[in-house]
Amino acid sequence: MRAVVYQGPHDVRVTEVEDPRIEDPNDVVVKITTTAICGSDLHMYEGRTDASPGIVFGHENMDTIVETGPGVVSLREGDRVCMPFNVACGFCRNCRAGKTGFCLTVNPGFAGGAYGYVSMGRYRGGQAEYLRVPFADFNCLKLPPGTEHENDFAMLADIFPTGYHGVAMTGLRPGETITVMGGGPVGLMAAYSALLMGAAQVFVVDKVADRLRLAESIGAVPIDFTAGDPVEQIRDRTDGTGTDRGVDAVGYQAHGTSGEERPAAVLNSLIEVVRATGTLGVVGLYLAHDPGAPDEHSSRGELLVKIGKFFEKGLRMGTGQANVKAYNEYLRNLIIAGRARPSFVVSKELPLDAAPEAYQRFDRREAGYSKVVLKPAA
Repeated sequence: MRAVVYQGPHDVRVTEVEDPRIEDPNDVVVKITTTAICGSDLHMYEGRTDASPGIVFGHENMDTIVETGPGVVSLREGDRVCMPFNVACGFCRNCRAGKTGFCLTVNPGFAGGAYGYVSMGRYRGGQAEYLRVPFADFNCLKLPPGTEHENDFAMLADIFPTGYHGVAMTGLRPGETITVMGGGPVGLMAAYSALLMGAAQVFVVDKVADRLRLAESIGAVPIDFTAGDPVEQIRDRTDGTGTDRGVDAVGYQAHGTSGEERPAAVLNSLIEVVRATGTLGVVGLYLAHDPGAPDEHSSRGELLVKIGKFFEKGLRMGTGQANVKAYNEYLRNLIIAGRARPSFVVSKELPLDAAPEAYQRFDRREAGYSKVVLKPAA
């Protein structure tokens, strides 16, 4: 089958790889109908992880089941399904507690597994024609048959639940205010989720004009950080108090206004802009090892964070990748009911063979490449 395979920094190619097969009785094999390029993929693409050549990329996958193992009981060939980017067993201590992003079974020696991602287990990604899904009864989310809401449902694999998770970790209540740092797809999903939850005012901080326009289109307040300190801009709009909550949807590759990389910039801005006793939700990626970091400490994931101010203000913070299964079923139901349309972030649909060019353009933050979905069957 054809798949998007990592060759090295800034180099992915569509090549032939071995077809997936049933390896365990509870596996299914699915034919990919829609898969997406994620901002998290860029960390590997840019050489900012320990990824080795040969990884098949793709953790945002939506598919039709074409084969089932003999132990699968709730799924049938022909079922339309979407998979969380988390690979989880369903029965370990963390899975039983709903922390499926930190499964203790699927990736021995590490809490958590995922499709097509460095250090997250041996699971091939779905930027391909077919995908093997382990523990399928647990990991597959059934969707209505047909093709309706295709791109909306594809967002259930990662960015919609991840954005929602970022807000949920803050404990946002209706009528409160929130700052979302980062207007990429996850940041926009966080802003959208906050509005769904009843936030009175949502600020989205970025510098890319297309992202800020999208934020404004859903009812958020766009803040261009190149126009001045975003903390002061938000304070000016909140009578000097800042916001009740804050979400980091950027992570360790944050940049300053002059283009220099500042790994702790977003965390420190949130510590300043969130009011005393407020809360932060951090879903932007931070690594324990960054081979391309701007300094020695950052290369080990050691950042200069304003912990004194954090303590002084009595702030609280939740971190970590989303436990997608905690959210994806009822977010699916909102889509079916017409209450949510996360596909507003999708900027382009392309065939699988266009993936290498799409990665290049997405990496350059070119207009029209903010959220690319790939259609392997196209």
